[in-house]
Amino acid sequence: AGVPAGTPAPPPAPHLFRDAAEIGALRENLLAWYDRCKRDLPWRTLVSGVGGIGASALIPAVWVSEIMLQQTQVATVIDYYNRWMQKWPTLQALAQASLEEVNELWAGLGYYSRGKRLQEAAKKVVSELAGQMPRTAEDLQKLLPGVGRYTAGAIASISYGQATGVVDGNVIRVLCRLRCIGADSSSPAVIDQLWDMANALVDRSRPGDFNQALMELGATVCVPKAPLCGECPVKQHCQARCRKLFGKPAPVPDVEDCGKQPGEIPVVALGLGPVVTVTFVFAGVGGCPLCPPPTEPWDSSLGVTNFPRKAAKKQPRVERTATCVLERRGCHGTLEYLIVQRPSSGLLAGLWEFPSLLLAQDLQEEKQREVLADHLRAWTGWPVVAGGLRFIGEVVHIFSHIHQTYVVYSLHLDGDLTLDPTLSPSRWVTEQEFHASAVSTAMKKVL
Repeated sequence: AGVPAGTPAPPPAPHLFRDAAEIGALRENLLAWYDRCKRDLPWRTLVSGVGGIGASALIPAVWVSEIMLQQTQVATVIDYYNRWMQKWPTLQALAQASLEEVNELWAGLGYYSRGKRLQEAAKKVVSELAGQMPRTAEDLQKLLPGVGRYTAGAIASISYGQATGVVDGNVIRVLCRLRCIGADSSSPAVIDQLWDMANALVDRSRPGDFNQALMELGATVCVPKAPLCGECPVKQHCQARCRKLFGKPAPVPDVEDCGKQPGEIPVVALGLGPVVTVTFVFAGVGGCPLCPPPTEPWDSSLGVTNFPRKAAKKQPRVERTATCVLERRGCHGTLEYLIVQRPSSGLLAGLWEFPSLLLAQDLQEEKQREVLADHLRAWTGWPVVAGGLRFIGEVVHIFSHIHQTYVVYSLHLDGDLTLDPTLSPSRWVTEQEFHASAVSTAMKKVL
C-alpha cells in the first residue's frame, strides 16, 4: 500500500547481507587472509610508511595508483607508478609540471586523459584548496576532476580511514558470486545494489584494509576464469559455490522462483567449519531484479563462473588511418622524423604522432595514396606526389572502443621543411628523441 505504480521490486533477502553474525565472520576471515597473503605493492608500502598520508603535502599514494590501475593491470602499472612518485612526490610538484611532461611519463600506459585529469586535480588542490586534499568520498568526488565514485571511496577509506565501501570490477565479481546475483552487473540498478552491499560489509575499524582485501580477493583468488575456490577465505559465505556443490536440492520444492520459498541447507557436511546456513537463490521468473533472466538460467558446467553476467559488449568501431613517416638527414647525418601534436581534446589528446589522416571506408590503395598526398601537400606546401609515397605495411592497434588500422607510408625529404606555425605544433626528432616524447604505443608500432 502506498507504493507508486512501476516502482521496482526490492531484492529478496537471500541476495543481501543482513545477518550481523555472518557479516562479522566474513570481515574477520577476509582481513585475516589479507594480512597473511596480500601482495607487496609499492603504493601499499607508501601508505603505511607515512602513516596513512599524514603529511598533507604528499600525493596520496592510493590516488595515483587507482587512477593508473583504471583499465590497466597491476604488473604494467608498477614501473609507471614508481617513476611518477619519484618525479612528483608532492602535490605542488605535480601541479607545476607541464602537460607535456605528464604525457611523456604516461606514454604507453593508455587512456591518456587519466594523467591529464590527475594533474588538473593537483593544480586545483594547490590553487583552490590551500594544498589540502579533500578527506571524504563525497568531497573527493565533488571537488576533484577525474575522481569518480570508486576512486573517491578508495582514497577516503585507504588514505583517510572513512568507513565507506568500494565497487570495482573485482568487487563486482566477488559480491555477485557470494550472493548469486545474475542480473546484468553493469546495469545501474544492480550497481546501486552492489554499492549498498559494499557499504554494509566494509569493516568499520579497518575500512581501507577491508576494501583492499575484497579487491585483492577478486584479483588473485575469485578470478574471472578458473577461480581458486578451495583457497577462498570466505567460501563458506558463497552461495554460488554452494550451488555448484549441491546442485538443485531435491527436497525443497519451487526453488526456481526467487519469489517463492528459497532452499536452505546447512553446510556443515562440507567440513567448512561451524554450521552455516546457506540460502540458495536460483534463476527466477518472479521479477527479482538481481536474479538471472529466465532465458539465461544456471549453467551447471560453468559453476561459480555463472556470475557475474554482463550485457553483450558493444563492438568497437572500425577505422583506417593513413600515416606518413616523413624522414630526413639531420645536420649530423642522423635520421630524423617529423612528428605533429594532436589536438588538446579527444582521443590521445596532446600526444605526438606521425602526420596522419582518417580514411573513408573501402578506399582502394591507389586512392589512399592520393588522399594522403593531397593532405601532405596542403599541410607542408611541398609538391608531394602519390607515387613518391612508399607503402610500408599496416599496423593494427585496438583501443577500448576503436579497432584502428594504420596504413603506413614513408617519404624521404632532401631539404628542410618549414611549416605554418598556425597549424598543429610539429618538430623533427631522432629515434631516441621520438621514444622519449609523449607518443602513443600505436605510433611506436608504426615506427
